Amino acid sequence: MSTVGELACSYAVMILEDEGIAITADKIATLVKAAGVEIESYWPMLFAKMADKRNVTELIMNVGAGGGGGAPVAAAAPAAGGGGAAAAPAAEEKKKEEVAEESDGDLGFGLFD
Repeated sequence: MSTVGELACSYAVMILEDEGIAITADKIATLVKAAGVEIESYWPMLFAKMADKRNVTELIMNVGAGGGGGAPVAAAAPAAGGGGAAAAPAAEEKKKEEVAEESDGDLGFGLFD
């Protein structure tokens, strides 16, 4: 669950990024203060460090991008016995087989029968 401080700093970072202004802790704090939101003093610094290390526009554009589909399988495999590298290709092969089964189906009638 996000706090008001996190949300306010998130909006401040997005505003600064959209305007092309360098994202610093002072500028985040200034925007949050101008909005009349009281936050803990450490939030602007944390968000400024995050913005310094990551491309904010890329984070925003990829917010709905997947990537979580294969992670649980890979994370569970090492716990089961350390065969994490072999588990990932097996999952990919299974996915390819499923696609092939769907496309090979002959329903016994044609479009013009």
